Amino acid sequence: MSHKRPKIPIIIGPTASGKSALALSKAMENNGVIINCDAMQSYDALHCLTAQPDAADYAKAPHKLYGHLHPATHYSAADWRGDAIREIESAWSKNQTPIICGGTGFYLKALMEGFSPIPDIPQCVRDNAMALQSELGNPAFHAELQKRDPATAAKLDPMNTQRNVRAWEVLDHTSKPLIEWQAEPLTGAPHGWTFEVTAIFPDRPRLIEKINARLDTMMDKGILDEVRVLDGRIQSGEVPDDALIVKAHGFRPFRRYLQGEWTLDEAIQQTQKETRQYAKRQMTWLRNQLHIDHIIETV
Repeated sequence: MSHKRPKIPIIIGPTASGKSALALSKAMENNGVIINCDAMQSYDALHCLTAQPDAADYAKAPHKLYGHLHPATHYSAADWRGDAIREIESAWSKNQTPIICGGTGFYLKALMEGFSPIPDIPQCVRDNAMALQSELGNPAFHAELQKRDPATAAKLDPMNTQRNVRAWEVLDHTSKPLIEWQAEPLTGAPHGWTFEVTAIFPDRPRLIEKINARLDTMMDKGILDEVRVLDGRIQSGEVPDDALIVKAHGFRPFRRYLQGEWTLDEAIQQTQKETRQYAKRQMTWLRNQLHIDHIIETV
């Protein structure tokens, strides 16, 4: 028999808004464990550039799911949901307060709303789909999918390997188009779980100021060395050039600087621009996609 669980605090907001500092102060007040909900901060690479907690933060409160993945790992929202559920249960078992902190909204939706009820796909079916995609290449594979499942294919970018393979394997295994599965009601949160969502939404001038100030601090802490190390791992073939971590804001501009293509000023300006644009998209998405209980405008 399940009993009602305490509400799980969630702290969201755009990059550089002050989420981590607020989560840390709540954790120190409430015997809390901070559980990462930021895709980039999951990887064991670019620790400073992705604003992962430092040694002083770790000393003040337990932090989970930070820097725990090899940078070549493909980590899905479903993977994160499973890990987060495990960490939340673990915190409760020790009478600690689990506090979720981050800005990757589709991870949060996965936890709070669940997924379409698609059956698990056997590995052999997935392997067959991937082998065919590899043999045909993206445009031809998408064209084959279009013949079999025109409704789903019409919604997919022909060059998005992962999503096209997913549509193919689901159709192969279930004989039902992915788009029809996606129209089914979501599976929901774990039974009896509820959430209290606090969003930090600074005004735009303040947020831009914080983004720029944080990048200055990161430069002082040696992000160029981090970029150089990851670039070396890519060059050696250990990490693929299309790994998710490569999309971390600043990595590609600073790599171009290190390769002599850009000046340092150009790399800094491009990183600031990318980060501003991303923060704007994050705020729009979070406002429109999640139920928010409290909004904080300054921290």
